[in-house]
Amino acid sequence: MARKTASDDPLAPVTLAVGQEDLLLDRAVREVVAAARAADADTDVRDLTPDQLQPGTLAELTSPSLFAERKVVVVRNAQDLSADTVKDVKAYLGSPAEEITLVLLHAGGAKGKGLLDAARKAGAREVACPKMTKATDRLAFVRGEFRTAGRSATPDACQALVDALGSDLRELASAVSQLVADVEGTIDEAVVGRYYTGRAEASSFTVADRAVEGRAAEALEALRWSLSTGVAPVLITSALAQGVRAIGKLQSSPGARPADLGMPPWKINQVRQQMRGWTPDGVAVALRAVAEADAGVKGGGDDPEYALEKAVVTIARAARSRGRA
Repeated sequence: MARKTASDDPLAPVTLAVGQEDLLLDRAVREVVAAARAADADTDVRDLTPDQLQPGTLAELTSPSLFAERKVVVVRNAQDLSADTVKDVKAYLGSPAEEITLVLLHAGGAKGKGLLDAARKAGAREVACPKMTKATDRLAFVRGEFRTAGRSATPDACQALVDALGSDLRELASAVSQLVADVEGTIDEAVVGRYYTGRAEASSFTVADRAVEGRAAEALEALRWSLSTGVAPVLITSALAQGVRAIGKLQSSPGARPADLGMPPWKINQVRQQMRGWTPDGVAVALRAVAEADAGVKGGGDDPEYALEKAVVTIARAARSRGRA
């Protein structure tokens, strides 16, 4: 669950959501919007990416309104804002407008740290949204989801859910919601087993995500578990292809709209995080590796598992190609 500062008023002038966990970042935004609309049903919400927030745009959005309307201005990937726009935001932090809530979503790394520090110094309400890379963190998340829903789940049930669904917090949150809605009384391991038997953490898309993030060891572990639970090799090559193509598509059209890219905003945010180490040459190498693996699993080779392992390793190396350039 996202951690918040002591000043926990969603209608604080500035909310700073820090981290790379998309679900928690989206929840931080929804919490502010819900509080604003509870105070004023006609609240105007502006959800902006760095390319949409040009120098002067923030001043226009936060200028006094003739009708004194409440407004929420959300700035995603604030670490990617231009230097001139950062100056605008810093100036605004010193004198925020009434009836306006600014929500800054920041990855929390070294990039854009000046803005992060300025927001903290200005007393922004902060919501921590760290990436949950450890199984223990995901287990704590599931327990928190059941507590928030006011329901009881046994420790074994929570562990079984994490084992079945793995690292995708959206899936875990959705599963908790489904169990809470469908099951009366305490939720135990047997209930989780009835709902999610056959679901493995290492789905084809988990393999692809770890590979394009350059995490070879985790990708190989996921691949082997996936194959051992009966996932068809052709589904894995398809997921690998989608993952690499998404990076190539966003890399070649960084300013394109979600509709033009054929991806929802949350997916674009995910791909932006994954593409940091990629180069155009790396994408080309990875696509060739996928094509070779696809031929291997469709009868062009003697060992489909080896073909997939080779592709995963090649893709993971390509994901770090920028650092080796």
